[in-house]
Amino acid sequence: MIAVIQRVSSATVRSTGKKPVKIGKGMVVLVGIDRGDTSAEAKKLGLKLVKLRIMGDKSGKLNLNLNTVDGELLLVSQFTLISVVGSGNRPSFSHAASGDKAIVLFDDLVAVCRQYLQRVKTGFFSVYSEVELINDGPVTLVLDSQKF
Repeated sequence: MIAVIQRVSSATVRSTGKKPVKIGKGMVVLVGIDRGDTSAEAKKLGLKLVKLRIMGDKSGKLNLNLNTVDGELLLVSQFTLISVVGSGNRPSFSHAASGDKAIVLFDDLVAVCRQYLQRVKTGFFSVYSEVELINDGPVTLVLDSQKF
């Protein structure tokens, strides 16, 4: 699993015909699920996200996690993170998990996060969406579940 994490002041996800999903201070996490990913990786990533200390303390140091600052988490599935751009200019998404597998693993990730955080929201799975956010810092991290 690949996660692009952005510390935000606020964020909104919109999709036609659906009620917008909004958060205040917290993290937006774009999640890409590879065809080889497992529930164990979803759990590992979820635990990393809830413990991640990227919220500023009184000195401004990245020292606090979401629980400490009563922050919110917005998880958004984004299969395009699992892309391969070789010698051509058009990305291939052949390594991305199928929709059926991806939704199960995404739900596993959400469930782990909800065990530890009060305020976890999700974007819309498998539909065109717009994500609007105010990146706070800016602070942006990329995590690969294969590397931690």
